[in-house]
Amino acid sequence: MTAELNAARRTAELAALHANPEVDLVVIGGGVTGTGVALDAAARGLRTVLVERNDFAHGTSRWSSKLVHGGLRYLAGGRVGIAHESAVERGILLGTTAPHLVRPMPQLVPLLPEIRTAQSSLIRAGFAAGDALRISARTSADTLPRSRRVTEAEVLRLAPTVRREGLRGGLQAWDGQLVDDARLVVALARTAADLGATVLTRMAAWTARGDYVLLRDTISGEHLEVTARAVVNACGVWADEIDDSIELRPSRGTHLVFDAAAFGGLSAALTVPVPGSISRFVFALPAAHGRVYLGLTDEAAPGPIPDEPQPTESEIDFLLDTINTVLREPLTRKDIRGQFAGLRPLLKTDGDSTADISREHAVMIAPDDLITVVGGKLTTYRKMAEDAVDAAIAHSGLTAAPCRTKTLPLVGAVTGAARDRIDAPPVLIERYGTEATQIVSAWLSDPALAEPVAPGIDVTAAEFDFAITHEGALTVDDLLDRRTRIGLVPADRAAATRAAEKAFARHARITR
Repeated sequence: MTAELNAARRTAELAALHANPEVDLVVIGGGVTGTGVALDAAARGLRTVLVERNDFAHGTSRWSSKLVHGGLRYLAGGRVGIAHESAVERGILLGTTAPHLVRPMPQLVPLLPEIRTAQSSLIRAGFAAGDALRISARTSADTLPRSRRVTEAEVLRLAPTVRREGLRGGLQAWDGQLVDDARLVVALARTAADLGATVLTRMAAWTARGDYVLLRDTISGEHLEVTARAVVNACGVWADEIDDSIELRPSRGTHLVFDAAAFGGLSAALTVPVPGSISRFVFALPAAHGRVYLGLTDEAAPGPIPDEPQPTESEIDFLLDTINTVLREPLTRKDIRGQFAGLRPLLKTDGDSTADISREHAVMIAPDDLITVVGGKLTTYRKMAEDAVDAAIAHSGLTAAPCRTKTLPLVGAVTGAARDRIDAPPVLIERYGTEATQIVSAWLSDPALAEPVAPGIDVTAAEFDFAITHEGALTVDDLLDRRTRIGLVPADRAAATRAAEKAFARHARITR
């Protein structure tokens, strides 16, 4: 097998599944949890099929803050177990699973007059607890340095637009940041495919129970019946549509998108306490494509689940009002280039606030033997997947090897001296790891492929081609909204659409 996902492979794998529709495990849902489950199962030697009704990371998995964090917030709430689990999983992502996609990032709290001594002491104590979590997770200080007090000059170097008046330095800690959440999901899917999993997007689960799934190909309209020893529902906020024995209470996290220039070259996660709270913060995060993401909210989101949640006016006002408490020049709605919101699949509890619901995950078995994994968060996807596959094996009597995802690098993973030897621009290495050389080779063979897909956008035509031939992109939307994040800014999306269309036309000519 190879890690190449494309339309031709999809056709071949569909034919193989029609010919032999009896498998060990079917996974429904192509987000970070579902692809994680598929990878875990395939790595244990199970005949695994992953189906996703849209595209990889089409739902919540592309709307995160792109943070891989150590669970400090949960520690503040007394949830030591999930805090430690988060720190351990962060270390695995940084050191083994995806060191090319996850990087250490400084987290900066400017000490302005609004943050009084008592609150400053609490934040410092929290950062010290985060250091203890890092140590308990055995993550080296060479990877994530210890927290410290920084000078006024250092604050302004990291966050040039912070208000100078009354500034008395800052507090700095370190955490992890994904170059992009959707790229992590694609890497998980490709690695699962490399290990033998059948990975099918645009394949909806019409009916599902613990030993059977009726699938509908949303491209051709054809149906396919698959029998399995176990079926795992990893549909996130849509999980209760597949398993009506559970009840979810989704919460919405909203982010705004700005040009990096609006923050003057921000190089840390600018962290601002929410007025009136000792445990909630708003973050301004440097992001790919010369942008900054400002987030996030945590609001109840009752009612039908939309494919693309939208921020509310009050959430936009909240984010602007909070970040403006630390900036010299206030940001306004005119500065916003884009916006996005994601829904967290929280299990319903008796609590009133979604901000206070535990992010612990749960694996549940329905009366019809369907296994559902829900809750959790992006950082702990690997442990969620391990628990779900363990449950599937135990419940169905499958024979499988032990979990090995703690030590299994994803496609492209590279670190240390090997990373330094890759002959490619750093921005490509951050997106593709060892595969960055394939993009460079395409540039050298055809200089037109080295051209940006639109003026001012740091994505080249070769990257669109690679997404089609290797990363399973089947539509223009896949290219613009998930393989790259160009689509987060509507004006950029419009500018790059023609190049995406040309990429598919170019691919069609080559494969004819």
